[in-house]
Amino acid sequence: MVGEERIPDGVTRVRAPNPSAFTLDGTNTYIVERWVIDPGPNDAQHLEAVLDAAGGAIDGIVITHAHPDHDEGAEPLADRAGGVEIVRPEDGDAVGPLTALATPGHAPDHMALLYGKVAFTGDAVAGTGSSFVVPGGGGLGRYLEALNRLRELDLEALCPGHGPIVNDPQAKLDEYIQHRMERERKLLAALEMGLRDRDDLLDAAWDDVPWHVSPDLRRAASVTLDAHLEKLRAEGRLPADVR
Repeated sequence: MVGEERIPDGVTRVRAPNPSAFTLDGTNTYIVERWVIDPGPNDAQHLEAVLDAAGGAIDGIVITHAHPDHDEGAEPLADRAGGVEIVRPEDGDAVGPLTALATPGHAPDHMALLYGKVAFTGDAVAGTGSSFVVPGGGGLGRYLEALNRLRELDLEALCPGHGPIVNDPQAKLDEYIQHRMERERKLLAALEMGLRDRDDLLDAAWDDVPWHVSPDLRRAASVTLDAHLEKLRAEGRLPADVR
């Protein structure tokens, strides 16, 4: 474990060997009562490690959202386990010991999975840094609503798709909500100053980001800018000359 990280009772984590700027140390696959959450990429060694960690048998596989780093290994793992079901739940669905809660923003089909006072957050909340919200991912407004729904649940831990376990969920969710609202505040201020060019808006609203560290950071921020503009447009708060 890293630092103060504590894995909740009844939860097993197996981390996939697919580290990157976007997946951090790799995709976290979780096992709860013989149910696998997000089997990760189709990596034979990883899938075998997941099956071993589950004691050689699983009851089913549940997916937070349809991105390859989370669900590519689902069918191969299901086959290895003798043909168990793969579930892509909808809001409110009960899947084994889990209950799905819609958390769109990173993807339109994105679900968090609740297990008592633990939430498996997929890419809605990362263990480190901010989540990647995209235009067409279900809406930034709905994403903020989902974060508030999670905030109201009095959770004890967040188990993210990437990064360490979050053992202070309320603080993390507050941080995420405040972070998005601060980006919006900066963006609105830039628009009020008359800025309209996307690069200018990006530099103004993401003025704290060291672009020189990685070109991936600017690309990710640019996509998130589009999600913010999409939200403002839907609310009638985006000037018509911003494209």
